[in-house]
Amino acid sequence: MSNDWEYRLFQLIRRLYDWVLSWADSKYGGLALFVLAFAESSIFPIPPDVLLIALCLGARTKWFKYAAICSVGSVLGGMAGYAIGMFALDTWGTPIIEFYGKVDKYEELQAVFDEHGFFYVFLAGFTPIPYKIMTITAGAVKLGFGPFVGASVVSRSARFFLVAALLYKFGTPMKTFIDKWFNLLTIVFSVMLVGGFFLIKHVLH
Repeated sequence: MSNDWEYRLFQLIRRLYDWVLSWADSKYGGLALFVLAFAESSIFPIPPDVLLIALCLGARTKWFKYAAICSVGSVLGGMAGYAIGMFALDTWGTPIIEFYGKVDKYEELQAVFDEHGFFYVFLAGFTPIPYKIMTITAGAVKLGFGPFVGASVVSRSARFFLVAALLYKFGTPMKTFIDKWFNLLTIVFSVMLVGGFFLIKHVLH
């Protein structure tokens, strides 16, 4: 039964993935990118990078425009996730967390968010860590809205502008490289970034 459910879920996600990519050939590609980035920050499973990459490859000179659309949509969607966590945790937030199988992680996050919430939001915004879990958790534990938005703006913009700029400069070969190594590279970068913050906080002071 479990394997059958997992297979159906995989098939559903695959269909969603193909549907997302289909918007790259539409005149509404930019609007679809905004909606996808917004929804992915709180509920939708497919990351906006998929459509961002396709749009940038189709019109490389518009890379800045698409990165900006993706960033703005994602940050606004993050605010929606924050609102879900703060005002509708039981009715919306918990079911979303359960759907992604992150209930245990959510409970762990609640315990450490007061002190390290900004860094968790930042890391999730830049890396493959589910950003939506962090946005909902941030609202649920009432993380300061200013730090939350700041972490989201910096991390989401850094991620999407980096991807778009690389595609503008290197084109299709960079898409292959990103597809293969993006998760690993973002994790390595984030470890280095956190190490830098740790060094500044605990060694240089």
